[in-house]
Amino acid sequence: MKTKSTESRAGGRVRVDQGRRSLVKLMAAGGAAAITTSPWTFRASRAAPRPIKIGMITPETGPIAAFGEPSKWVADGVNKFLRDGIVVAGEKHPVQILNRDSQSNPNRASEVAAQLINNDRVDIMVASSTGDTTNPVADQCELNGVPCITSDDPWQSWFFGRKGDPKKGFQWTYHFFWGFDQVANMFAEMWLSIPTNKKVGVMLTNDPDGIAASDPVHGLPATIKSHGFDVNFLGLYPPLSDDFTAQIAKLKNMNADVACGIFNPPQFAIFWTQCAQQGFRPKIMTPPKALLFPTAVEALGNRGTGTSTEVWWSHHHPFKSSLTGETAQQYCDAYEKASGKQWTQPLGFKHANLEVAIDVLKRAKKLDAASIRDAIAQTDYHSIVGPITWKGGPTNPVPNVCTTPLVGGQWEKGTKWKYDLNIVFNKTAPNIPLDRPFSAIQYS
Repeated sequence: MKTKSTESRAGGRVRVDQGRRSLVKLMAAGGAAAITTSPWTFRASRAAPRPIKIGMITPETGPIAAFGEPSKWVADGVNKFLRDGIVVAGEKHPVQILNRDSQSNPNRASEVAAQLINNDRVDIMVASSTGDTTNPVADQCELNGVPCITSDDPWQSWFFGRKGDPKKGFQWTYHFFWGFDQVANMFAEMWLSIPTNKKVGVMLTNDPDGIAASDPVHGLPATIKSHGFDVNFLGLYPPLSDDFTAQIAKLKNMNADVACGIFNPPQFAIFWTQCAQQGFRPKIMTPPKALLFPTAVEALGNRGTGTSTEVWWSHHHPFKSSLTGETAQQYCDAYEKASGKQWTQPLGFKHANLEVAIDVLKRAKKLDAASIRDAIAQTDYHSIVGPITWKGGPTNPVPNVCTTPLVGGQWEKGTKWKYDLNIVFNKTAPNIPLDRPFSAIQYS
């Protein structure tokens, strides 16, 4: 006599036998494809490699928006170039570049960096354009153990502005750009190439850049003075000032042939207009940071002609991207064609930030933070802005910092564009070709 339990077991065997027969039929009819759809099998294929995420933070809006204006174009171009992914530690991964706007605000820069770290879980961070962006982003990365590469901020502002110790350096954050010692020496040597009374007035912003530049030993005033100039340091002023009457009066009283100061572009336009109104006409006007962009010079009207600035990248620079193979000239041409806008100096550094990060990822032994950080430290790379290394040598004045070439430039009326930036002094980097010699401002 069959019990209910025996019937149940027998019925189970029937269902199993039926299932096995069904599986055999599936194998015969559809092969492996049928097997993968059967509930009797387990998926054997490996999961798709996860995407690598690169956080990118620049100021695209706010007072220093000109620095970040090309960021989206650069990020989109690199994303397109890497559409097939990159190989990291023997495995190909898709790449996502997460571009964010710091809004020219250090608090916002810190906030979006934290979001990219904690919410998006980026593998590596890049940031650029003045200490208001680079420093808070780097601080967040150092705090959270995230590899970070920054640029486009004088290295003293980035390193000492973050309380860096030259004996120790930082663990997770690295930087490439020129320093205030480089720019001060370059300015002084450029000014010495024409006759002046050697009287220089210097004014600086009360922000990380200005504070670092005011260092009594290595800052702008001290370094310029070492070249035989009579330097009058006018002190630090609020970054968003709109009245420079007091500073202009001091410049006139000292009869300065040379004026030099750190300004945001809108503030320099105010300052230079007030100089004209108050009758101050120096032979040389060289404001670091303020006249890097054609739009900033165009805002001065005809009085932009003859003003001078530092040049850290241009279409003349004899470097090319080791990522895409494009020369500086080709990259500028592509940007102008796509955007309808004139090339700007940050364009090259935005690309360099990303191409260096991609090189680092390709060399990482594992896709983890420590391996990526170790790969940064071993970087020896030729970028569109020049050689980048943190392995030690003359371009590494302190740990975590690599300096880049710097030459002098002067604005003059252009042909294709309203103003062109000419290379007028290259003794500090002779491999970068000259357009013409430096000259005094000619007032109409």
